[in-house]
Amino acid sequence: MRMHRTIAALALTLAATLAMQASQAAATLRPYRDESELASALERWRQASQKAAPARARLQAGAALQLAAPAPATTAADAERSADGITNLQTAGVDEGGIVKRAGEHLVILRRGRLFTVRVGGDRMQAVAQIDAFAPGTDPRGAWYDELLISGSTVVVVGYSYARGGTEIGLFDLASDGSLAYRATHHLRSFDYYSSRNYASRLIGQQLVFYAPTLLQPWGPDWAAMMPALRRSGGQVQPSAFERILPATRVYRSDDEFEPGQPLALHTVTRCDLGAPQLRCEAAAVLGPAGRVFYVSAGSVYVWTQGVRRADSTAGGRDEGPESMASLFRLPLDGAAPTGIKTVGVPTDQLSFLEDAQGHLNVLLRESGSGEGMAGAQRSRGRTALLRLPLSALGDGRGVAAHEHYRRLPGPDRPGLQNRFVGDWLLWGAGEAAWALRYAAPAAVVTLDPGHDVERIEPLGENALLVGNAGADLHFSAVRLARDSARLEGRFQQAGARQGETRSHGFFYRATGADEGLLGLPVINTDITGRAALSGRGEGAASVVLLRRRGPSFSGLGELSARPGPRPDDRCRASCVDWYGNARPIFIGERVLALMGYELVEGQLQGSGRQERIEERRRLDFSPRVKPLLPMRPTPFD
Repeated sequence: MRMHRTIAALALTLAATLAMQASQAAATLRPYRDESELASALERWRQASQKAAPARARLQAGAALQLAAPAPATTAADAERSADGITNLQTAGVDEGGIVKRAGEHLVILRRGRLFTVRVGGDRMQAVAQIDAFAPGTDPRGAWYDELLISGSTVVVVGYSYARGGTEIGLFDLASDGSLAYRATHHLRSFDYYSSRNYASRLIGQQLVFYAPTLLQPWGPDWAAMMPALRRSGGQVQPSAFERILPATRVYRSDDEFEPGQPLALHTVTRCDLGAPQLRCEAAAVLGPAGRVFYVSAGSVYVWTQGVRRADSTAGGRDEGPESMASLFRLPLDGAAPTGIKTVGVPTDQLSFLEDAQGHLNVLLRESGSGEGMAGAQRSRGRTALLRLPLSALGDGRGVAAHEHYRRLPGPDRPGLQNRFVGDWLLWGAGEAAWALRYAAPAAVVTLDPGHDVERIEPLGENALLVGNAGADLHFSAVRLARDSARLEGRFQQAGARQGETRSHGFFYRATGADEGLLGLPVINTDITGRAALSGRGEGAASVVLLRRRGPSFSGLGELSARPGPRPDDRCRASCVDWYGNARPIFIGERVLALMGYELVEGQLQGSGRQERIEERRRLDFSPRVKPLLPMRPTPFD
């Protein structure tokens, strides 16, 4: 009888557990019922903030507002496009905004406020067209046009305008002959999305996806006037009125009370249909703390939110205590309601995430940080852990990630981190320390000692690459990733050089066999102290270094270099600083090209084996065609 009761009790417990798991899996974040409920929640937070915060905090929040606020599923075709692409992507089928894209026989290049097309089909390299990357008749001052995407014959330019207070979506038509024509500009009201590591835009099929925050301050403008909205303007079309695309019923939150005095953010994901006759956009948002890191998988956008670090009394009042609770939100790209869960720690950047095929989200965490906004990724610090979270654990935001979902890991004793998921492995490091772990297995952490700084981690097919300086020289170290082991295997040293591009798109690898391939990376020549050697243009002498990887070894193929000399006057009117870089290695079939500023250089591989080298075949200067300034008439005093 006792045994039967025990079995019955276990059955009841199991049934209750399964029911609870099913309930959590079905639960989602709660949206606001209407405008009045959202307004009431924000008003309570505003009043509590003003009562709790001293005058100094109010002044600080006002200063922050001035700095931050603007003015008033993967298909086979997606995977094939990624395989033929020229962009170093995090997720196959999820294209990321960049400065150069391939469209059939043409390259489309975004450079200093202009679009250019270069015909590269049929062994050609010919400049075809140029056009302003903004609407005709528009004053582009105060705007940054940074990201480029292509869907069919539609070219999308994503920019941020401080003058107009939001994200600009410029649409252009690309003809089969490479000519460009302006179509329309859509203005999305938002705050600045800029991150020194991440990209604001993604393209999945014909679905254009943006992440952009809207910062709310207790003493800031009326929240209703800042809600995400869209309008069409530019060209012959007069600016239309903004139409809100984020109703209160699409604003979600967990059960957390808003912290008085802390800024809030509407973490907004906007989806636009590029296949529609006229651009249609929809938005959803989660309301939470302002610190953020976001990651886009094939079917969802994940947003990790984090409040401002607070001192802990157990640490003697110093700023050494634990972070306040963070939250992870998942916003499905099919329009379904978001889910969430409470967490701790902070990811460094989007490369800290991986949604795997086993139904888990894997996130490498540091103990503290403010998110990835602007240059925030460089400031993550503290202890390191891996969160391996079943997606079924995400629910209405009230749950907390279980202790067993975290794994403490070794980490660098310094700010910032490089990390990357490669196959079944996670690699991370900073300084001269690096580690590797089979993230889904109860395996031991492998310590790697590359003997140089870890400034970049990239996939090399099924293996990995560590890149960084030791003194004045740049080192490339391959990491062999087997089923049960990871080990350093092969190194190349580029004397007197450092990386010329730090963003992920600066690197590209093309496999040419089962265990071999070509890789390229922009570099800047340095002197013996490691400082950039200046060219005749008063800037680093840029080159793209090319390596051949065969099995365990590298061989240097040489460099394709920018032409020295004074930079031409391009009459730049917008985006005159290359925040996203200006150099990229490009592999098209067997062809090897290097984009450097306004030059496109093609190399030819000569020889074989250890005698294989890259030699310059030809180059194209596609500098904008601008009318020369007329010389001023001399005065009697000249």
